[in-house]
Amino acid sequence: MSLVIKNGTLSGEKKDILIVDGKIKEIGSQLVSDNEIDASGLLILPGAVDCHVHLREPGHDYKEDFLSGSKAAAKGGVTSFLVMPNTDPPIDTVEHLSQERKLAAKSVVNYGLYMVGMDNVPEIQKAKNIAGVKIYLDVTTGNLNVEENLDALFSSFKRIAVHAEGKHVDESILRIKKTKNRLYLCHISTRDEIDFIRENKNKQIFCEVSPHHLFLTSEDEETLKGYGMMKPSLKTKEDQDSLWKGIADRTVDTIGTDHAPHAKKEKESNSPPWGVPGLETMMPLLLDAVNKGRLPLQRLVELVAENPCKIFDIPNKGKIKEGYDADIMLVDMGLEKKVKNSDMMTKCGWSPFDGKLLKGWPVMTIVNGHLVYDGTIHDMKGKEIEFR
Repeated sequence: MSLVIKNGTLSGEKKDILIVDGKIKEIGSQLVSDNEIDASGLLILPGAVDCHVHLREPGHDYKEDFLSGSKAAAKGGVTSFLVMPNTDPPIDTVEHLSQERKLAAKSVVNYGLYMVGMDNVPEIQKAKNIAGVKIYLDVTTGNLNVEENLDALFSSFKRIAVHAEGKHVDESILRIKKTKNRLYLCHISTRDEIDFIRENKNKQIFCEVSPHHLFLTSEDEETLKGYGMMKPSLKTKEDQDSLWKGIADRTVDTIGTDHAPHAKKEKESNSPPWGVPGLETMMPLLLDAVNKGRLPLQRLVELVAENPCKIFDIPNKGKIKEGYDADIMLVDMGLEKKVKNSDMMTKCGWSPFDGKLLKGWPVMTIVNGHLVYDGTIHDMKGKEIEFR
């Protein structure tokens, strides 16, 4: 099967892209195929790789599942995501990992799976083809935080992701330096954390920030109420500014959604759970920042595509390059519209950014050479990512 993307803008130049059997075969001009997409006036960008997604399946699939979450991803220009293990039951054994793989098979975008790190090092060492081991050092959804056996857990796999806040960020950095493994610090949210990472960063240590911390502050929580509750919580404008500084000076390596949907009735209850959805809004928020001159386009591509693939050893993704997988988003930088709860594909049906006017939106998403989203979702299947 072949497909040509015609007349799109790639790195400032008008280009055609020929896709054959799911791969980028040629980048040039006057390329032909029986199947064509007219990308006139659109930017061609690599599909986003979201390293931090919660899909609630198994156990809470009324909030989200692999089908609904992957549709939301495709709409948002996300062509691959890495799925967190705090499900019910958690992904803590090879058996549970196998069950999760069966559930993930209905995803319309590419996927990789984490295992959780608890008292389960033998199970981790038996696991095949996982994105990483997620260690919870602070309380969050699922109550999986650990306080013991940490040296063994940090040594258990070559890619360790942590939910760490405050002093746990410092401790995690010191602990990973005892190993040869990589540390992926999820959803960093404060100035003190960013400053410590900047001072202690090396080739083992990587830092993620999330869109809700970049575009919302603790003042917004007063308006959003339960819809603005998350872990880590929203922080001050000073903290937010430090995250943007970290993006500018490359202390920050990736932007990941921490997509964490909950039902409206839960968020409106007296005890709202932590978490907000983000798969559909991450790219529009960041493209709007590009339009406003706050974020260079190439830096955005590094943060959401190139760096995730480098950090997680994902081959042949993250770039528009001959021989690479045809995971592509087409973006209309002039499209201006509001985020609307009624437009959400996520099963939870809401966004903390409801009503926000943004300029710059993904309008088509191609996964493995197939057009998956162009205003509607087409029934194509993603593939499990093969990690190096």
